[in-house]
Amino acid sequence: MNKFFMAVITIMLTGQLVHAFDIVYPKKNDVIINSPSTFFIGSAKNKDNLTINGERVKIHSSGGFAHVVFLNEGHNEFVLTDGVDIKTYVINRPVKVLGGVYTPPKLIEYENRKQFLTSVDNAPLRNSPVDAGVNRMSHFEKDIPLTIDGEKSNFYRVVLGENKKAWISKTNVKAFEGYLNSPAIVRGYDCREDSEFFKFIFYLDKKTPYEIAEGEVLTLKFYNADNCEDNTYIFNFPYGEKIGSKKLIGYSGSYDGNNFVFKVRKFPSINSQHPLKNIKIAVDAGHGGTESGAIGCCGDKEKDINLAIAKFLERELQKRGAKVIMTRNNDSYVGLKERVDITNENDAMFLISIHGNALPDNADPNKHRGTSIYFYYNQAKPLAINILASMNKQLGTQNDNIRQGSLALVRNTTALSILIEVAYLINPEDNAMLIDSKFQKKCAKAIADGIEKFLLN
Repeated sequence: MNKFFMAVITIMLTGQLVHAFDIVYPKKNDVIINSPSTFFIGSAKNKDNLTINGERVKIHSSGGFAHVVFLNEGHNEFVLTDGVDIKTYVINRPVKVLGGVYTPPKLIEYENRKQFLTSVDNAPLRNSPVDAGVNRMSHFEKDIPLTIDGEKSNFYRVVLGENKKAWISKTNVKAFEGYLNSPAIVRGYDCREDSEFFKFIFYLDKKTPYEIAEGEVLTLKFYNADNCEDNTYIFNFPYGEKIGSKKLIGYSGSYDGNNFVFKVRKFPSINSQHPLKNIKIAVDAGHGGTESGAIGCCGDKEKDINLAIAKFLERELQKRGAKVIMTRNNDSYVGLKERVDITNENDAMFLISIHGNALPDNADPNKHRGTSIYFYYNQAKPLAINILASMNKQLGTQNDNIRQGSLALVRNTTALSILIEVAYLINPEDNAMLIDSKFQKKCAKAIADGIEKFLLN
């Protein structure tokens, strides 16, 4: 009799194992999601029987799935079952509270201008009072003097010459009562060059706000400058004539005391048979350590997939003669600023950041697939175009477009900096590719080919 019951229990346990399913998103039960819809992401061993509130879930051949559900305001209960296992999830969507009419923030203009100093390094100067989007004009070091003539919400309005205004976050400046900022005097500049850079040293009597703008020429502007039209000193660098290419390949500008150092990278001499020979390339595996990134349908972590692709890319680039700098070689946490610093300290010409994509709650993971590439500055756009075309062609991934986005890794100007979203971890089809080592290796080759094409065109 005992043997009979043991056999029954064994069959039951085996059945449960066969029909088991795992949920990776939502990450936990009884969550709050303020969206009209969300999705369940996970994997199931039985590809026929899984339902959510009675609706059949489509399972990919890899076992992964993504299933969209709609949320009513308040309490939502979802019963997931494969006929053997049953799991119940509760998702709460906040109830809208009708309130008063939204009043947009107003501009407060000062009767008398005020003097401030930047209080942090890398303080963004923006062309609009919004802490998001592609609106950054410059990134200032600490102790840059600013003349302020108003405020709006969390921003001060900055005076730039006679006819231009900009915005800076109140958290990035401090009041300075010592003196009212007098115009800066630009006394001239020297040009020095070596095999890699043009280097211009501008001599000023004090620091002043500045901007470097890309266009047909690379333009450096010093604002609030004495004896200049519109109180703006303008220096145009015709890089198409000077660096040996119409492609910008990196530049930087910063103060050294009161002097301003402006560097423009020369386009390298390219060996048509070995285009990547001696080219310095920083390869960045996104996330790492305690920062897992997105979780794929089958439970794979983005940080591990990123590192695997990055290592394949390292080997592929080295095979072609490139000098590769890895921002991380193992499962360790590296801060965003540190990744950029590693790139610039090693004087890399390219920064390639590898990631896997995900989506917000109100999207449908089954309708989003493919490869996308982010850039911020226009100098990196041609690189993004070439790499995306190469990846779509060689990998067969859908074209999810290039996008200009304000991401920390791509706001670096010293190297051409892009962030590649290889594919969507939360799309079952894409996820199955991302966890395949053969796909990862092909991905590395496609990226390397795209860099070569950029250099040769």
